[in-house]
Order: sequence, then structure tokens, then C-alpha cells
Amino acid sequence: MERRREGVTPTWRIVLHRWAVIFLLAAAVSAPADAQTSSGLRVDEHPAELVVTGGQGKAPAMHAVEPRVPGAANPHGDVSVPQVGGDVAEEPSEIPSRELLRTMVQPTGGTGIVPPSSRPDTVGAFRFICQPGQVSYDDPIVFPGQPGKSHLHQWFGNTTGDAYSTYETLRSRGSSTCMNTANRSAYWMPAMLDGRGHVVRPDYVTIYYKRHPASSPDCLRMAPRGCTGIPRGLRMIFGYDMITHRPSAAGGYFNCDGPGAKSAHYRTIAEAAQNCPAGARLGAIINAPDCWDGQRLDSPNHRDHMATASYGSQGSPRCPSTHPYVIPAFTMGAWYTVDDDGAASWYLSSDDMPGMGRMTAGSTFHADWFGAWDDKVMKLWTDNCIDKMLNCSGGDLGNGQQLVQQGPFEWKTSRRLVAIPGRGRTVAQTAEHH
Repeated sequence: MERRREGVTPTWRIVLHRWAVIFLLAAAVSAPADAQTSSGLRVDEHPAELVVTGGQGKAPAMHAVEPRVPGAANPHGDVSVPQVGGDVAEEPSEIPSRELLRTMVQPTGGTGIVPPSSRPDTVGAFRFICQPGQVSYDDPIVFPGQPGKSHLHQWFGNTTGDAYSTYETLRSRGSSTCMNTANRSAYWMPAMLDGRGHVVRPDYVTIYYKRHPASSPDCLRMAPRGCTGIPRGLRMIFGYDMITHRPSAAGGYFNCDGPGAKSAHYRTIAEAAQNCPAGARLGAIINAPDCWDGQRLDSPNHRDHMATASYGSQGSPRCPSTHPYVIPAFTMGAWYTVDDDGAASWYLSSDDMPGMGRMTAGSTFHADWFGAWDDKVMKLWTDNCIDKMLNCSGGDLGNGQQLVQQGPFEWKTSRRLVAIPGRGRTVAQTAEHH
């Protein structure tokens, strides 16, 4: 599949070291607090609603907490070694949203105000906030059609994301924890575990797409065929490579924000925890690659069809010659409240895998993404926020409209801790998002 966009001059680049916490303009509609109580649970821990993977039924009971036993194999890693897949080159047909566009957008700020330019920055920005979604042992990219095979994942976006997800199912089913169903994409990362038998769910997740506008000469400097939009059905894995056990060139990092925090780019969770006291938020931030080969939507290792621009000796970021297009790439930041127990014992589910030995906490940080945007909405934010180099926040589409927050919204999740589910089960999101 050769990517061509008629009449669009490609452009953009990413400044990799320029990441900060994005405070977005979003309508904070508080979700009802979980009223369930149970003896033996901490004040901020809630019983998990468990759903049999595959959607065959629900069991409204809490799975037993499974504490980590020193020296024991981690039961929450991959069941088998991740396998390589094959090339995917055929772009799927468009699947329009079932909902009318006018039900998914509203006048920005109630008046239709257009956001300002992002100058002196040189990229257009499109930002929004997601709520945490389901927790499961599924990965439709690495273990397609094999429920329960992967390490434990925290999902965002499409609420039906599971081992059977495809572009077609993502576009056709489920709600979204990312504002509304205009974005049925699935985002997922290793679950954060507290070392005491719980999954720590993030309060919220920031998503920040950016790229040079189409009229910028920087685009052709960066890649021989310049900039283009995100191809329909693209999927990828980025960050630490669980097959080769090598860190990524772009990779991720950890940070801390809030009262008493010392903000910095920390390599490990332990380093961040030392500077992230109770009441602050620990952030896990990771950058998606920005260079695309123009041919494939997926590759055997789920990485080679994408690449990250590097500075090298030329003094400006450039894509490798094998990846001649630049697409809007995103930064994803998951932010977790630190309680009185601190975060020193936290680690990612992928840090302790069969045959690997216990890795340094956070050193295997990676993320997966399976795109399933509504074509019309993605074109709006690309044409306006990105190509007009606007500073769009809170789902602002750059044309006087913004995405409607259709589901409940919380700046601090009401289900911060949930018991680690047994394999083959899914912890559902806090509430149904429409």
C-alpha cells in the first residue's frame, strides 16, 4: 500500500525532549462514586467487576487478591513468548460512525471560539484526556484471537478492546473512554502493579498528537515524501521491545507532578518514586514513532513499519530512508495518584515475565495502539489543529467545534485500586461510556 495524498505538501517534526504535563480544557463531569463496600478493603480500594473475556457473562464478585510472593514466578506475565506476525498492507474500507457528527461535537467553549496559534512552537497540537478503561490479559496485536495469553494490560479508549479486536470491530463496537466514540481507537500499556496484589489504575491519561503543518518546509527536510495523515487501520507497538529485550530509541520515562513533587525525566519507577510523595501523581509518559514506511499497517514484529526520527549528524530530526513519510505522532501520559504507602514497590506487569527474571521496575515500559478514528473527525483535527499549526486542547478540533465529553469524567479515579484479576478475566472500566 503506497501512501499518497493529493494536494498535500508533507511536513513536520517532533521535539522529543519537550514533554510536560498537559492541563487540558475539558468538561469535568464527575462520575458517581462507587458505593460498594467490603470488609478487608482499604478505603480507596473497590471490588472489581469481573467479566469473562469474550463477553459471555459477568460475575459481580471480587477475585481474591493475589499478593506477590518473593522468588515466585509472576502469574501476570505472558503465558508464552510473544510471536512475530506478518505484514498487513491492505487499507480497510472506511466504517463511518453510527452516531451523527453533530452529536459528537459542540461549539468550542459554548461560543465556537477558535484556538490560538501554537507559535513559537513549530508543530500543530491536538490534545485530549482519556479515562482509564478495562484491565485484561489480552493483546490483539501480539496475540490476536488468543484471549488470556498476554501480560496484564491497562486499556484506554475503546471499551470492547480485547484479543479479537480488529479495525472493523473497533469501529463498529464499544464506547470510548477518550471523550466519545469519534475516537474508538484502542490504547493499552502494561498494568501498573503495587506489589501488594493490586492494579493501580491511573486517574487520567493525556494524549497529545503533533506534527509540522503541511505548508512547512521542515516536512520535506524530515522525510523525502513529507507529511501525511494517519493511515486507516494503522497499529503499532513502541517502547521497550519484549521480543529482543532492547529499549527503544524514543522509549518512555517517568515523572512526578503535584504537592512536594520533583519533576524530571526518570528512567525507572523507583527513581520517580523517590521524588513523588503521597498526594502527588506519578506519570508514565511514552512517545509514539512519527515515521512511516508508506506501505504497511503492521509488520511481523509490529514495529518495523514505523520508525522514530533522529537527529544524527545533520542537526535536525530526520526519518530513515526506509520510512519516507511523517504522520501525526502522539505522546501518551498515564498519571497515578501516590497514596500513603508510596510508589517504591510499584512495577509494570511486563517487568516480571517468564524466563526473563525480574527487571528493574518500569524498564520494560512500552505501549500498543490500534487506530480506529472516525475518518471525518480525524480529518478535522488534522486539517485544522495540525496543518494550521493551532494549539488545540480538550478535544478542540480547531474549527470552532470540540468533541463532546459523552461519558463520565473524573480528575481522580473513584476506583484507584482493584484486585489483580485471575487470568482469562477482565476488570471492567468504572462506568459505561457512550
